[in-house]
Amino acid sequence: MDWGVNAVEAKPEVKLDAKFVEDLARKLAANVPGSVRALQADLERNFEALLGSTFEKLQLVTREEFDVQRRVLERTREKLTRVEAELEALESRVAGRAANQI
Repeated sequence: MDWGVNAVEAKPEVKLDAKFVEDLARKLAANVPGSVRALQADLERNFEALLGSTFEKLQLVTREEFDVQRRVLERTREKLTRVEAELEALESRVAGRAANQI
C-alpha cells in the first residue's frame, strides 16, 4: 500500500558554508588576549579546523531538509488518523455483524 510518504533512508551530508566557519574562527581569534595576538593566524586556522570538525560531528541537517521531513511527518500523522478511523469503523461493523449472528 502506498502511503505517499517519502522517507529519507540516508541523510544527505550537509556542508556548512566555509565562509561562516572562517568568519567564526576569525572572530574567536580576534577575541584572544593581546599577549597571544602574535599567534592569531595560527589560532584562526586551529579554530577553523576545530569548528569544522565539531559541526561535522553534529550531523546537522539544513533547514530545508528539516522542513521537508516535518511536512512528511504531518502528512503521515494525518493518514494514520484516517486509517485508524477507518479501522475503528470496520471493527464496529464486524462486531455488529457478529452480534446479529448470535
